[in-house]
Amino acid sequence: MNRKILKLVTGYRTTDGAGVNLVRVLSRNTVSDFDPILLLDSFDSINPRDYVAGFPLHPHRGIETISYIYSGNMVHKDSLGNEDAISDGEVQWMTAGSGIKHEEKLPASPRMLGVQLWLNLAAKDKMVAPAYLAIKNSEIKEIPLGNGKLRLLAGSFLNHIGHQSKYQPLDYYDIHLKPKSEFTIQTDDNRSVMLFTLVGSVIVDGQTIAEKTAIKLGDGDIVTIKTNLESAQILFVSSVALNEPVAWGGPIVMNTRDELNKAFQDIEDGTFLKQVIHY
Repeated sequence: MNRKILKLVTGYRTTDGAGVNLVRVLSRNTVSDFDPILLLDSFDSINPRDYVAGFPLHPHRGIETISYIYSGNMVHKDSLGNEDAISDGEVQWMTAGSGIKHEEKLPASPRMLGVQLWLNLAAKDKMVAPAYLAIKNSEIKEIPLGNGKLRLLAGSFLNHIGHQSKYQPLDYYDIHLKPKSEFTIQTDDNRSVMLFTLVGSVIVDGQTIAEKTAIKLGDGDIVTIKTNLESAQILFVSSVALNEPVAWGGPIVMNTRDELNKAFQDIEDGTFLKQVIHY
């Protein structure tokens, strides 16, 4: 059965960090609909002034951040002592867990194009050890589709295996389709599935969906994506809904208000970081 559209969310322009212009698509208003994806920010600019200010050092707890830079560069530094950079086509995967502080710099490039997802952690995993991982191009399989290609950022596709999420299952694809194309994906019935039109418009469930739109799909085992007269780049995200309460305050996402207050108290007390490298 083809999955039907349950909800469409078109992003809006805003700023974050030290003055980064971005398109915010998913946020605290969409938590229940897109569970377990909490946030989706999209970056798309040919003007470095829109993004080079970057994101200065800031804390996270209770989530994983997954940054996909299709075009451009991102430089990461964190309280665990990690310093790393990704560029065109690569992924940064950070498990905040019990607490981490990090900064993200966005050096100038011909085009900055990508997204950052926040993947919620289950209550039992909120306080796991923080960690950082870069998924480089050499680890990302690029699978020809005949009418395009699929980049396997995480999870599995048919008999292809990519990076496996440690805590929350995640299939994450970057799908490129040529004009006048059609592509069908088999999905598990019990998965929460969404699409995001990163570049171009597509047709899903008989509707034309504009660029920079998140599409929450209902139950079923098939997702069909079509293009019209233009090519398109679509992100496919499949996971399992947690169906747990969410207490969200800035960069911290917990299950209760008490846990949230404790996190901010830990920041004030200097006890937020359970694992830290002292330079």
